[in-house]
Amino acid sequence: MARAALTGTRIRARRAQLGLKQAELARAIGVSPAYLNLIEHNRRPVSDRLLTALAGTLEIGAAALAEGAEPTLFEALREAAAGGGDGAESERIEEFAGRYPGWAALLAERQGRILALERTIEALTERLAHDPQLSASLHEVLSAVTSIRSTAAILAETEDIEPEWRARFHGNLRDDSERLADAAEALVGYLDAGTDRETGLSSPQEEFDAWLAAQEFHIAAAEAAAAPDPTVTAPELASSGSRALARGWLARARADAEALPMAAFLRGVEETAGDPGLLAARFGVPPLAVFRRLAGLPGAHATGLVLCDGAGALTFRKPVEGFTLPRFGAGCPIWPLYQALSRPGTAIRATLEMAGRVPRRFLAYAWCEAAYPAGFDGPQVLEAGMLLLPAEAARGPGELPVGATCRICPRADCPARREPSILTDAA
Repeated sequence: MARAALTGTRIRARRAQLGLKQAELARAIGVSPAYLNLIEHNRRPVSDRLLTALAGTLEIGAAALAEGAEPTLFEALREAAAGGGDGAESERIEEFAGRYPGWAALLAERQGRILALERTIEALTERLAHDPQLSASLHEVLSAVTSIRSTAAILAETEDIEPEWRARFHGNLRDDSERLADAAEALVGYLDAGTDRETGLSSPQEEFDAWLAAQEFHIAAAEAAAAPDPTVTAPELASSGSRALARGWLARARADAEALPMAAFLRGVEETAGDPGLLAARFGVPPLAVFRRLAGLPGAHATGLVLCDGAGALTFRKPVEGFTLPRFGAGCPIWPLYQALSRPGTAIRATLEMAGRVPRRFLAYAWCEAAYPAGFDGPQVLEAGMLLLPAEAARGPGELPVGATCRICPRADCPARREPSILTDAA
């Protein structure tokens, strides 16, 4: 079992929490108080036998004493320290978590809440910039307000208006006020609908994304061709467009399941360490089929996938923690996804560093396939994919600095930037 440097500190903190004296604990585990004192001050190592005895007496898991706080807690505290300026002693995070686990958990929970709110703000800002229906609604409201203000200014500043014209201005105020009320009601209804997951999503693509997310991106019905169609009763698929997208994806998933049977594919993943190129060669399928299968495995929460068409529009988004995907518009132009799009049939592997307060590292595989659905005389149809794996799988010689999309990327000196970022504080 791994031993962190502050195992003794955690033992002392747990003993104090239970109200035990050092001599009492030493007697219970069969060591001298002097030796326990050295352990508690991190001056003596703790054997497996002694650690087990301590854990039993202190009524706590041995792993909690030996390893301390969970890695996710450390990560959250590092993010909080990185976002709080230079005042936090980031090198003493483990000591803080070991001595004050309650405060550490509370701070980590608050940091998670802050990050969630920041993501919400970024999503809403992006929606304001790219949602055409929202832009049109806001334009209608502003237009009505401007008209009312102009008419009211004329009435207020002009004393000798003829009764006929005054009546016309009053009529204009009434009409513009009704227009403003209707536009505001429509805008509020649209925004309220945006929080209704079943019927309020603003586009078929968003409804399709919500349907996949509700199933955690694993479609159980695809494993058996005779299974019922899950798109018929799915509450997320409110429009005919989203149902068409879902049926197309379901057909693809069933074809992938037939070409890559679950049991055989899982064995292949274990034997090849999940290398998509080796898996594609083993099963005789295109790499994108392997990408889709890996991302659609049950419980594959740490595996992300992005697909785009020949225009660069994102057609599939499976997010992974730490790698933000834009809801609207294109992603970061430095993504290997777009490099693959310009080089069909060329395998690309890269280690990415996603911008943030605490940068995250990912291993990315990218591939682009060309198809000719209308024959050789028809147009070439391209589809590219980028598979994202956890940071611990990344062993590349260097990292490629990337962001989510230019609008919310803090890398001010990026040579590929296409528009200013809304983030003024570099993460």
